[in-house]
Amino acid sequence: MLAVDGLDLHVRGLDAIDGSPVLDVKPYMAEFGPQGETVQPEWATELMRAYY
Repeated sequence: MLAVDGLDLHVRGLDAIDGSPVLDVKPYMAEFGPQGETVQPEWATELMRAYY
C-alpha cells in the first residue's frame, strides 16, 4: 500500500479494474490458502506464464 487518504487506498500492482470497489482488504497468509497440493490445467499455466 502506498498511502491511505480517508477511505481511499493508494496501491500499486493491484490486479483490478481502476475505480472498481474493494470490499475487503487483508494480507495473504499461507494458513488462509488451500490445504494440501493444488493442481491446475496446463492451459492456465501457459496463460499465466507471460502475465507478469
